[in-house]
Amino acid sequence: MRPTMRIVSGIQPTGNLHLGNYLGAIRRWVRMQHEAECLIFLADLHSLSDYIPADERRRNVHEMAASLIACGIDPDVAVLYNQARIPAHAELCWLLNGTARMGWLNRMTQWKDKAGKNREGASVALFDYPVLQAADVLLYQATHVPVGEDQKQHLELARDIAQKFNTDTGVELFTLPEPLIGETAARIMSLRDGSAKMSKSDPSDQSRINLADESDAIAQKIRKAKTDPEPLPDSTDGLEGRPEALNLVTIFAALTDRTNQSVLDEYAGQGFGQFKPALADLVVETVAPIRARLKDFDTHPEALEAILEKGSAKAAALAAPTLQATYQALGLR
Repeated sequence: MRPTMRIVSGIQPTGNLHLGNYLGAIRRWVRMQHEAECLIFLADLHSLSDYIPADERRRNVHEMAASLIACGIDPDVAVLYNQARIPAHAELCWLLNGTARMGWLNRMTQWKDKAGKNREGASVALFDYPVLQAADVLLYQATHVPVGEDQKQHLELARDIAQKFNTDTGVELFTLPEPLIGETAARIMSLRDGSAKMSKSDPSDQSRINLADESDAIAQKIRKAKTDPEPLPDSTDGLEGRPEALNLVTIFAALTDRTNQSVLDEYAGQGFGQFKPALADLVVETVAPIRARLKDFDTHPEALEAILEKGSAKAAALAAPTLQATYQALGLR
């Protein structure tokens, strides 16, 4: 029996999460886990599209798992696991490669962007990345997948693969997942450049608030965040052409579950000398408990292994019937 609503979503284990990751995606997952059946995975198989040393990859998986739990993902409520512990992900990807078409993959915008002009030098894993993504969700009969603008095309591909497989085999096997738009995630930008997203790859640590940052460091980063000399306006129209001001207001609004206009209603006419301390207090209040939980996992790494083993066992059990049915539909069993 297929679930009435099953959400599947993944994140690459890159380590060193920041405030942009939390407000942009993770906080939404924390809320969703109490609204539907949720499977959240660490996409360590996807990380094979680029070379990463083995020790670094293992460390990234542990750091990401710790960060998700510290941010509020409850492994007793959501199913939390990493792909590599479940061979069915790789198996289904290969089985679906017989259905996916080169033309479909060649049209993927992310493939074009990431491979650039060096397509001959890009890994096969990078090219086939969307088929593995399709396997990630079809394996669990996902009904919904949270998507941002950059992932809509990949979900459309997953639906195309599922539809073609079902038609070719004459078996209504795969659920066609729907995009889960939901709330608009806050787009958090660099503290040094309001036109660039907050990113761990930025060489300046002052550009981001890391979830492991100490409170004093957070306050200092907010205090030194780039702004302009004008006071805050009384409407959002007044933030046009002021990307750094817009970013700080957006962060404040996201942390308090308010609109940008609501924040401006309170702080209109005030300079950043008054606004930044209030923002710093909010960020510290949000990050401090996350940082404390991360330190707990640093002290007890075996707890993470136990959580991932338990979550992966649950996910494997959910995946098994679909994988078996796929082999049968293809005449391989």
